[in-house]
Amino acid sequence: MPRWKALPEEVDPQMREFAGQLRGLVDRSGLSLAAVADRTGYSKTSWERYLNGRLLAPEGAVVALAEATGAQQHHLTTMWELAERAWSRSEMRHDMTMEAIRISQARAALGEAGVAAAPAAVPVRRGSPARVPRQPGPGPVPDSAGPDEGGARAGRAPEVEPGRLRRVTMFLAGAVGAFLLTAAAVLLTDFGGGGDAVDTVAATTPSGQPSGSAPQPPAGVDCEGADCTGQDPEAMGCGGRFADTVARATVDGGLLEVRYSETCGAAWARITQASTGDTVRITAGPAEEKGTVDADADAYTPMVAVAEASDAKACATLASGTTGCAVAE
Repeated sequence: MPRWKALPEEVDPQMREFAGQLRGLVDRSGLSLAAVADRTGYSKTSWERYLNGRLLAPEGAVVALAEATGAQQHHLTTMWELAERAWSRSEMRHDMTMEAIRISQARAALGEAGVAAAPAAVPVRRGSPARVPRQPGPGPVPDSAGPDEGGARAGRAPEVEPGRLRRVTMFLAGAVGAFLLTAAAVLLTDFGGGGDAVDTVAATTPSGQPSGSAPQPPAGVDCEGADCTGQDPEAMGCGGRFADTVARATVDGGLLEVRYSETCGAAWARITQASTGDTVRITAGPAEEKGTVDADADAYTPMVAVAEASDAKACATLASGTTGCAVAE
């Protein structure tokens, strides 16, 4: 069964060539995707997308892969730049297609709305109320009286423009709101009575950040110390640039390593170039975690918390019965 899936037909030729170069690097290194993920700091799922042409690998991932496989970084980043241009052109074409579809849909929707709204409303000048012709009153209004005076004399209330009415309403609403906020502040300040309330607030208000606060872990690192025990180092962000190999041993052709992350305060075991069914384990005091090699020819264990790298011990038991261990000095 081939290791790689065929690239989609719609993949740009430049992207196709770049993905092929990345695949060749991984093949020649003999690393599985899990090992590539651990050594580069980018997840196995991400590398599956990069190598299958579904997503362009970021430049940082390309540089990390070059370091992990011993490839020439300059050559690889040059090819990445060409692939990035091709990817951008492909994205632009996709965006233009989607824009044309949205415009077509909008025109169709507007056309349907226009047919449904055929009876047009009578336009009304903005800012002026619509005037209704006055019905003849019981008697003529003297010429010296204007329209408003005539209305007042006939007992009608003077007209108020809607804009002015809205402004008055908003002013009153604002005044009421300000009054309620002021009343609430007074009640909260006086709650509990007099100076006791002030003393309570002063006592519970922090005067500043504590001087001995623990430093925060770097972005992407999701556990520290005991919280890392039993966790996947890749998923928790403890691998890649936050980890080092502190001990290694060869066990019947397989490479056994102790991986240690000072940032996470944890260690794990890894075995590569192994056979299906081989097992690997990491111990630190009473804590122990295990892993089993699958078709990728490698495996790594969950983490155990350690105070320092020398606390961890990695051991492998091969399907053939051969055993071996690696311990940091």
